[in-house]
Amino acid sequence: MIKKKWAIVSMLVMSSALGTPVAAAEDDVSPEFTERSYQGTKLNMELLATSALYQFDSGLNFEYPDAVRGIFVTGNSAGGERFERLVDFVDKTELNAMVIDIKEDLGHLTYLPEKGSDLAAMDIGKPFIKDPRAVLERLEEKQIYPIARVVVFKDSILAEKRPDLSFVDNGAVWKNGREESFVNPFLKEVWDYNVQIAIEAAKLGFKEIQFDYVRFPEGFENRADALDYSMGEYADASQDPVQSRVSAVTDFVAYAREQLKPYDVEVSVDIFGYAATLAEAPGIGQNFGKISENVDVISSMIYPSHWTAYFGIPKPDLEPYKLVSEYAKMENKKLAGLKTAPVSRPWLQDFTASYLGAGNYKKYGKAEVQAQIKALNDNGINEFLLWNAGNTYSQGVDYTP
Repeated sequence: MIKKKWAIVSMLVMSSALGTPVAAAEDDVSPEFTERSYQGTKLNMELLATSALYQFDSGLNFEYPDAVRGIFVTGNSAGGERFERLVDFVDKTELNAMVIDIKEDLGHLTYLPEKGSDLAAMDIGKPFIKDPRAVLERLEEKQIYPIARVVVFKDSILAEKRPDLSFVDNGAVWKNGREESFVNPFLKEVWDYNVQIAIEAAKLGFKEIQFDYVRFPEGFENRADALDYSMGEYADASQDPVQSRVSAVTDFVAYAREQLKPYDVEVSVDIFGYAATLAEAPGIGQNFGKISENVDVISSMIYPSHWTAYFGIPKPDLEPYKLVSEYAKMENKKLAGLKTAPVSRPWLQDFTASYLGAGNYKKYGKAEVQAQIKALNDNGINEFLLWNAGNTYSQGVDYTP
């Protein structure tokens, strides 16, 4: 935090940077997000990022735990009756953190921003969390470390509003097999859009921003030549297509972290577990080492159910300890080779993957969750996050490192 003698200067900077957006002519006003309405936001962010004197204080105080041990919480859960049950669950166990959806998988904010704000102008809010500040104050009371999940490049809402920021197939926004659309990681306007959301989460009081879907769509290398899209500042790059995608994804992470420096938050990124086993994931643009060097925390998604035969394990979902242990050994070697290594905080599986079919999965509960945690601990990794899409977590697990 800045010293007290700089308080007045900081207030002046904040007043300048967070003031009323540039006014538009009356006939330009629209509930839809437009490039014109966003110029003020981009300017505000640049003013804040370049101010060496500015350091935001949300007024909430959280201590970083001995080691983060957290659960995923949807916007509906955070804003509904389930929230208190989840708070009680964390409070009565060795867990100590929550990853809460702030920008979810479709591209909506999970709360309604203040009227007249830059985020309100984007028209993407949903009233899942009625009072996000009250949620954070409750977490402060229990000293539950708050992490804001911001889904970045998977964004059907922005893609439909702004096809020029997405990928177009025969005149229509491209969708994957699950009817989801992505926006274009090559474009800085897309970066700024997501970083502004992250900044607002930090201002609410979150102590960490976790970026998810920091990548191109799966298999993008197979459709890159058939889709229409801009490569922005990467159009003239001498790199091959794989390295251009890697550069775009890595550059976004580095840029976002720099923009968030005035807000005193940690920055983490979710990444496919298999990305750490390759030089780089060629289609999606994820390079484990390059991303890791630009974040405070790396969270590999290493759910046993998400692996095919790997590490010599024919059916990984049946062997949670072995899968996680083998991954941890490999990741430790990767991180040891970096100049600046982040904290490793993998995502673990607390759900049953029955979709794998008979003989390929097992029912996950206390034993299976504990086996994954033990595998991390046995390899010197003490932080983890638990994923269950419905926020129903196994009971009786010993989460002690």
